[in-house]
Amino acid sequence: MVTPQHLGVERFDSPGRGRGLRVTRAFKVGELLFSCQAYSYVLSVKERGFYCECCFTRKEGLARCGKCRKACYCNVKCQKADWAMHKLECSAMTAFGENWCPSEMTRLVARILAKKKTQKERSASEKILLIGDMQSHVEDVDNDKREMHEGDVAALHRFYSKHLDLPDHKDLLTLFSQVACNGFTIEDDELSHMGTAVYPDVALINHSCLPSVIVTYNGTSADVRAVRDMKPGDEVLISYIDLLYPTDDRNNRLRESYYFTCDCQECKTRSKDKVKLKVRKRSEPIEPEVIDNMVRYARKIIREFRELLEMCEQSLEEMGAVFDDSNVYMLHMMYQAMGVCLYMEDPVGAIRYGEKVVGSYSKLYPAHSLNVSSMYLKLGRLNMGLERNSVGISALKKAITIMEVTHGKNHFYLKELRKEAKLTKK
Repeated sequence: MVTPQHLGVERFDSPGRGRGLRVTRAFKVGELLFSCQAYSYVLSVKERGFYCECCFTRKEGLARCGKCRKACYCNVKCQKADWAMHKLECSAMTAFGENWCPSEMTRLVARILAKKKTQKERSASEKILLIGDMQSHVEDVDNDKREMHEGDVAALHRFYSKHLDLPDHKDLLTLFSQVACNGFTIEDDELSHMGTAVYPDVALINHSCLPSVIVTYNGTSADVRAVRDMKPGDEVLISYIDLLYPTDDRNNRLRESYYFTCDCQECKTRSKDKVKLKVRKRSEPIEPEVIDNMVRYARKIIREFRELLEMCEQSLEEMGAVFDDSNVYMLHMMYQAMGVCLYMEDPVGAIRYGEKVVGSYSKLYPAHSLNVSSMYLKLGRLNMGLERNSVGISALKKAITIMEVTHGKNHFYLKELRKEAKLTKK
């Protein structure tokens, strides 16, 4: 069954990819293919008090749950709508106090189980794919992930057994694997983590490092929009990972998290790898072994990086002797340095690093990239905060240009941004 929201797409067997979605009519850049309600979702604990638990609206003066005093809502309507899910944790949070510590995935799985118990027909998010039919790759899970899932299952029993009749152990491990492979991180306009959700119909979309669509969020719903012109029969493709990194790094991540290797045209040609791994020009060429050693060093530093600006600066100085500023490992470290500057309330330093990053981001990411728009948003707001209004407005306008494609021109983020950038018609 396909709803009017899903007209224009259909499920099919994608050669070499298994199940997938394709379009049945033409779509232009920025056009909405379909919207999908979340089958289940959960707000991050860190965002409690800032966002409504039910609709993910951010606003001042949210009302707290009278019992647990943790969950917050826009109004009574939102609180009542969320009670079937919130009651799973409300009394437990009070009873366990500081010892209440399920992972976000455990919280989401608990809500999925609760919804399955009361569900009598296909939900609005399962018009093309049932949640139980999502790929799990449970047979591919390595020991570390299995151990993590075992811990999540134990937490499920500890914190949720009062309100849930739990399936057997094997079925729970399968469900956790399904959520790990198919869950989506709900992000705000600056790509900050707000929560996690499952969208079965969106989970049908396969990966490509040359995506044809992008997924953005409107409250707790997911919008799938074209980022390139599509003709009937074209497969709908998103990127599961950050596209900034070179081919080998991307495929390592795909194998680690999703158990496959990408064979898209970009992975075959590696057309951007040379720029992404660019080294400094010297009178004497740098030996390949030196470059390989520096790549290993950069990966190690990135994994181990802890928010210390001194480490960032030292690493940038050392890597900068070999790597060009546009090299992705330099960009990663500069982005981290920007975050440290923000943490240390040094907006000038954050802007300095951010401006170095955004120019290369614009060249290395696809044309309509949320990574690029979020960077322009950060720079715009930082400059506006320092009363550098003309520079700030210019950056916000660049973010708006991208987001009009990725979010649609009438998205509430855009309405607020136009006011912020003083673009509202008077």
